[in-house]
This record gives sequence, structure tokens and C-alpha cells, in this order.
Amino acid sequence: MSDAPEQNTSLAVSWRIRFAIAVLMAFAVVTISITNKLLTNRFTESTRSRAELRIALYSGNLLAELRQNAIVPQLLARDPTLINALDLANYSLSTQRLISFVDEIGAASLMLYDIDGRTVAATDRNHLGSAHRSEPYFVDAIRSNATIFSTIKRETGGYRFVYSRRIQDGGTTLGVIAVEVDLQKFERAWAGISDAVIVMDSSGEIILATAPKWRGLTEPEALASHTPQSAIERAIKATADWTALPPDAYLQGEAVMRLENKIPFRGWRMTSYTTFASVRERVNGVLALEVMGFAILLALTFYFLSRRTAGRLAIFQRESAKLRALNAALQREIAERKRVQETLAVAEQTLEQSSKLAALGEMSAAVSHELNQPLAAMKTYLAGARLLLRRNRPEEALSSFGRIDDLIERMGAITRQLKSYARKGQEAFSPVDMGAALASSLSMMEPQLRQRHVQISRILPETPVQVMGDRMRIEQVMVNLLRNALDATKSERNPQVDIILSAGETATLTVRDNGPGIEDLDALFEPFYTTKQPGDGVGLGLAISSGIVNDLGGRLTARNGQTGGAVFEMQLPILGAETNVEAAE
Repeated sequence: MSDAPEQNTSLAVSWRIRFAIAVLMAFAVVTISITNKLLTNRFTESTRSRAELRIALYSGNLLAELRQNAIVPQLLARDPTLINALDLANYSLSTQRLISFVDEIGAASLMLYDIDGRTVAATDRNHLGSAHRSEPYFVDAIRSNATIFSTIKRETGGYRFVYSRRIQDGGTTLGVIAVEVDLQKFERAWAGISDAVIVMDSSGEIILATAPKWRGLTEPEALASHTPQSAIERAIKATADWTALPPDAYLQGEAVMRLENKIPFRGWRMTSYTTFASVRERVNGVLALEVMGFAILLALTFYFLSRRTAGRLAIFQRESAKLRALNAALQREIAERKRVQETLAVAEQTLEQSSKLAALGEMSAAVSHELNQPLAAMKTYLAGARLLLRRNRPEEALSSFGRIDDLIERMGAITRQLKSYARKGQEAFSPVDMGAALASSLSMMEPQLRQRHVQISRILPETPVQVMGDRMRIEQVMVNLLRNALDATKSERNPQVDIILSAGETATLTVRDNGPGIEDLDALFEPFYTTKQPGDGVGLGLAISSGIVNDLGGRLTARNGQTGGAVFEMQLPILGAETNVEAAE
């Protein structure tokens, strides 16, 4: 009877193991496929970016070489030595003169022709005496007053690139100076890279290429031709068909990236072909690591399964003894849990009572702190009214009583605010003029200001600054900030408080004093944190003020000023846009 459940359990475990292995294999296949696709995209784009950077660099170097040599004929056409040599037909020093220039210029060769097109001086002495009267670069230079650029196809293959310009003396044409640009050095430099590079003129004919046999062909003809091994082996490696991005071109059936860059010179274009081989190698390296990791994980799985089978018999023999011990332990634990539950019920009642007492104490401290300021002001106004009545000035005394009445109303509003402190959002907001609220707060602080000789400077905008909120609570925050500023300047010889109201994306009220500053900015807005002497404050003002500003959709920040003192900023959403009103609500 007992063997059947054990067999069912064993079969269930066996099926779970097989299912787990199948899930692991499926996860490995999916992971490798996704990795292959993502890395192929990433490495292909990386390879393309490097190829774009290379072709931009090659184009810039080629253009710089052409522009550098374009100035040489214009300079040599004004050389007095060459002009005198053509004028006097004395060319004994002309060749040496050109040779002295060629190393400094970096040109392939320099040639001087007389008016008949005969080479009278050249850096390559083998060209001396050769006739060029019918050559286009000679004829065009004689007819034009500008520097002429000519592309000349060599009989042996390749091209010559020549700048030519006529030489004049007093309006008389004496000859032509020609500068051959050495662009073959770029082909020699490109021979050591893995890319295939071609340069085409405005007609689409290839004039420079890493493969010499491509010169003189168009791009489609070059791609269709059999590329010499010296170029094809460097430009193309074996490429698989799984590349994520479609190939731009094919060379001998292999996919390559094709990049084209326009050279701002006579309509020239540069094209490069980059192989995908580096992408494949890098992706295959990562995939090999993933396959190895999954293989190791699978091997460890089979190893632990074999160990588990071997230890299962020993486990079955110990299970009965453990079950009996566990039954006894469960009985003891049940009894212990009953005792713990009884103790927990008593602890919960005690904690609930303590929480009520803590909340009552915090509310009492808050009420005491917030009512302290109006009470102090009322005491001052009563003393003033008593003195005015003694001096038979009842009208002024009535004014003091009116202010006391306002303070009593404010005390009632403060108690209502403190009651609603735990029930946020029950009072509707209305537009509040920050300047008027600041004036009201300063009026409330007038008794304290009269007792202290503090320099108060205010900077207010010309137009009203309005926010959406509760004016009484905003004034409460302002009074707290002003009182803290006054308390911070008690030890200063020349106390000063600066009040700045500005309007931008938010309405910002800045209160800055010249006191000793703030020591612990992190704990500044925590309840019951204070730096005042015992009896001067309980440390709830800034905590309550921060909560009020947060309820109005703003924030209250503090920092130390660069020249000393503390700087408090109250930022509230400015009224004027629907989004600001909704944020405040």
C-alpha cells in the first residue's frame, strides 16, 4: 500500500526533472538566437561607424593634398628666377631651382615649359627637351589666366594629376609651370588596409583604387570583374548569411558594406567596401562563451541528478526517524506559538496606546509652537494698548485691539490647519498674491522687528506674483522662515535679512540672513530637530513648513550662502497655466 504513493511521487519528480531540462534547452536556444541578433546589429553598426570615420579621413587627406598643390603653380608663376630664365632663355639653374622646391612641396614632379611647349626644366631630368605643345594641360593653361587641373591617363596604366598655369612678364606669356600631384601615395597607403577603396571622377570613371586593374572602369564594371588576389584577399573574408543588416553590395558573391563620400573637388566621389568578417568573429566569440556556459550548466545538472539518485536510498531510511522527531517538535512549536500569540496581543495593545500618546504629544508640541508667535504678538499689542489708554489715546488703542482680534482669528485658523494636517486636500485652493502674503507676514512679525534692530531688505517684482494655494498656510511658512532668520542673527553685530521674491517657471521666495549658517543640512527638516536653546523652540517649524509647501505642489530647500549665513527658498507653482494649477491641486 505504501509503495504506490512513493512510486507516484518518484514518477512526478522524474517528469519535473525532464521538463526542467527541456526548459533549460529551450532557454539556451532562445538566448543564443537573441544574442546573435542583438550583437550582430550592434557590431555591424560599430563596424559601419568605423568605416564611415575611415572614409571621411581618407577623403579629407585626399582633398587636403589637392588643395595644397593647387597653390603651388600660382606661387611658382611669380618666381623671379623662373621668369628671368624664360625671358633670357637661360635654363642652366632652372632645373636645380625646381628640385629645391619639390621636397618642400611634396609634389610628384615639377616641370617648366617654354612658349613652344618644350620642357626646359624638370625635377625628372629624363623629361628635359620633351614637347608638350599639343597637350591639353599646356594649351588650356596658355589660354586661361587661372590654374588648370588635368587628369592624364598613362599608357602604362593609372593616371597623372597635373596643375598647370602660364607664366607672364609684363603681359607677355613666357611659358607654363606644371605641378604633378602625387596621389598614388594614397593608393600605397590603402594597400595595407582590409577595405577596398576607389575614387571616381564626375563621369563615374575610377581614377584611384586599391586594385590597379579597377582604374579606368566604372563601379559596376569593377564589381563584375575578377578582382586581383592582392585586393580581394585583403578586402573580403568569409561572410555568413545571418548578418542582421542587409549587405550594401557583393564582391565575388560575398556581402560587404558600401559607403560613399562626396569629395568637394570637381565632382569626385570616394567609395569603400568593408567586410563583415570582423562582425562575425566577434559575435561568434560571444556565442561560443554562451554555448560553453550552457554546456557546463547542463553537465552540472546531470551530475547533481546522479548524486541525488545515489543519496535517495539513504534519505528514505532517515525519513521515518526524522518524521517522528518532527512530529514531536511540531507539538512543542504549536504550544509555543499559542504563548507567543497571547504575548503578541498584549504587545499590540501596548504599542497602540504608545502610538496614540506619541501622536498626542506631537500635536500638542505643534500647537504650542504655532500659537507661540501670535501670543507673543498679542502680548506686545496689549502692552502697547495699555500704555496708550494711560496716555488718553483711545483711538490708537482701538487699532491695537483690532490687530489683537486679527491675531485671535489667525490662531483659530492655525488650529484648524493643524487639525487638517492629517487630512490633506479637504480645503479648496484659491489664487494668492505672494507680495500681499509677504506684507501680511511682516506685519505679524512687526513686534519682534521693533524689539530687534535688524536691517530688512526686500526685492519684489513690479507685477504681482500669484500662486494657487491657501494664503493662511503660505503666510505660516513665511512667518516661520522670517522668525528663523531673526533667531539666526541674534549673535551678529549688524544683523541683516534679505527677502527676494521672483517669478519665473515658479514663484520663488528667498530668505537670506547673515547668521552662522546651518551645520547639519540633512537633518534640518526632521521633526524636533533644533539648534535653539531650550525653551526657544521645539524643532517643528521647518518640518511643518516643508509639509505645507509639499502639499501646495512646491518644495522648500535650504543651503549655506557663499558669503555665510543661511538661505531658504520656497518654490511654488506659479499661477497662469492650467498645468500649474492642476499640479498644485
